[in-house]
Amino acid sequence: MKTGIKTIIFDFGGVLVDWDPRNLYRRYFSTDTGAMEHFLAEVGFLEWNAHQDKGRPFKEAVVELSSRFPDYSHLIRAYHENWEKSIVGEIPGSVAILKELKQKGYPLYGLSNWSAETFPIIRTRYGFFDLFDDIVISGEVKLIKPDPAIFKLFLERTGQKADECLLIDDSDKNIAAASDLDFQTIHFASPPQLRSELQRLNLLPTS
Repeated sequence: MKTGIKTIIFDFGGVLVDWDPRNLYRRYFSTDTGAMEHFLAEVGFLEWNAHQDKGRPFKEAVVELSSRFPDYSHLIRAYHENWEKSIVGEIPGSVAILKELKQKGYPLYGLSNWSAETFPIIRTRYGFFDLFDDIVISGEVKLIKPDPAIFKLFLERTGQKADECLLIDDSDKNIAAASDLDFQTIHFASPPQLRSELQRLNLLPTS
């Protein structure tokens, strides 16, 4: 087990906020989850959305995907027009941990794959974003996890050392990429699991 962690980095979607496109699309598919999953897989939703996270404008993205899947154009537009409904709120247990770490004096940073168009809107809705010393958003820097370049940019921008940083992320690919660059990592699964891992690293008390 490594030690010497001085800085803690949080991913946002799936760690601090409950983001999932299904939160939005359930409104269109009702109880037919099979049809919803078929749609998401057929259009390659996650890959398509990743391009917005890397900086592609939403309007351009909607036109591009709708031209390939005209029968789904209304659903594709729906994500752009109503994307906020893909977020149902913060993940309370994780935010509580974030606040505890802040109170203990750890420098806190955000490193998230997110569209530069949409993050400023959600940024104003959750007060916990004010706890971060700095936030690196993929859509703003035109780089996306797990590309090693975004981790290197983070280190250059913040002046941190990789082996003194702890990344908390729910993506195994992001965790692997960060580990390869000597970041310490926690693969997030749930707030209780995160708390247990932080206690194991002596970053939070056990009682």
